[in-house]
Amino acid sequence: MHSAPIARVLGLLLIIFSLTMLTPVFVALLFDEGTKKMFVLAFSITLIVGLLFWLPARSVTIELRTRDGFVVTVLFWLVLSTFGSLPFMLSDGLQLSFTDALFESISGLTTTGATVISGLDHLPKSILYYRQQLQWLGGIGIVVIAVAILPMLGVGGMQIYRAETPGPVKDTKLTPRIAQTANVLFKIYLLLTIACCAAYWWAGMSLFDAICHSFSTVAIGGFSTHDASIGYFNSDIIIVICTFFMIISGVNFALHYTAWHNRNLSWYWSDPEARMYLTLLVVGAVVTCLYLYTSGTYSPRESLAHGGFQFVSIMTTTGFSTTEFASWPTFLPLFFIIMSFFGACAGSTGGGIKIGRMLILFQQGVREIYQLIHPNALLPIKINHRKIPDRVVDAIWAFISAYLAIFYLMVLLLMASGSDYVTAWSATAASLNNLGPGLGAVANNYSQLGNFPKWVLCCGMLLGRLEIFTLLVLFTPTFWRR
Repeated sequence: MHSAPIARVLGLLLIIFSLTMLTPVFVALLFDEGTKKMFVLAFSITLIVGLLFWLPARSVTIELRTRDGFVVTVLFWLVLSTFGSLPFMLSDGLQLSFTDALFESISGLTTTGATVISGLDHLPKSILYYRQQLQWLGGIGIVVIAVAILPMLGVGGMQIYRAETPGPVKDTKLTPRIAQTANVLFKIYLLLTIACCAAYWWAGMSLFDAICHSFSTVAIGGFSTHDASIGYFNSDIIIVICTFFMIISGVNFALHYTAWHNRNLSWYWSDPEARMYLTLLVVGAVVTCLYLYTSGTYSPRESLAHGGFQFVSIMTTTGFSTTEFASWPTFLPLFFIIMSFFGACAGSTGGGIKIGRMLILFQQGVREIYQLIHPNALLPIKINHRKIPDRVVDAIWAFISAYLAIFYLMVLLLMASGSDYVTAWSATAASLNNLGPGLGAVANNYSQLGNFPKWVLCCGMLLGRLEIFTLLVLFTPTFWRR
């Protein structure tokens, strides 16, 4: 492992991250708020530490290896989450402990959307903006964004990109060079954000709310500037716009690039993963709407508005809400949490196990049934007419096994700390799937939990964002051997 280039990259990324803390300063100036000093102080601390990492190693030109990429990726999320918590800790109005501030920061950067803060409607707009900005930066992955500038500084970025990019297949590049790939991903992400913001503003949101909610919508994060979330606006048009952009953001960004590059929308339906994703969304939304109507919970129009939106929000792991879905008939809240395990597509900003993995597992299940009848038949698993190597299938099974083992370990730890089963189960699902809202004591926010459960859930959010193995590999003796 090369410590000098790792320190150089971390220092550079901290310097870049510190600059993002200046944006809330301008928001504070615009709305004449007294939060300017705390953001300037957080910026100064982050910048100084970043320079201390970067300056001694600024002339190092050693290429990062794959092993170094894993270390940088994990340290990146840990370090940035820690420094991202500074504004929350320095805020006199929030009065958050280090644990709560770190929980909020990790939740934002991992686009989980779980919060320990209430009374959002009365908070300074600079703090509200900062929360949304954390999600926007974490949505595409600041690591992937930063990779675009690393080659100019003599630091290879492909190793970081492979460790960071979510999904079962991480070696596919959109363009021949990693810097170009990162640029393409960022441009798509930025254009979607601008389009979402413009649509929200046109639909009646204030410009501030439109910017903030476009950040968390495209990032599939779920943070809002209001306690009532999207329900605050009481607008069917805003619900439709939000639903549309949540669906779009849950699609593989490589597929967005392919469809745009070929000027052909049929690419979306021809892709098996996107087709399964859209089918599940439609079927789940129909089931939800019909159940709400037949159970007498809402009128037909309300069932369509609330049911469709809420299902899309939970399955894509966004976490927005228009009402307290935890109080709906028992079947639906559990149905939502289960569907969040499917999550969005690989290569999107969403969480969960990912549709791509589920699709491959489904095909393997079908293959096993056929081979019971025809034991000697050769039945390869194919996606987009490409054979999936058995190594990938084995890796997915290993991922599912590790996922379930960690899931129930976290459930047991939360129950041991005093949480009831519903709270422990849903909070664990919400953190590992990067979902946000849960059931029971965490239906509204996570402030009622003690420090130990919050630390457990912080680990879960990081494991979910890093797709488990990226973090677990650091705990293996083999990784540290020369």
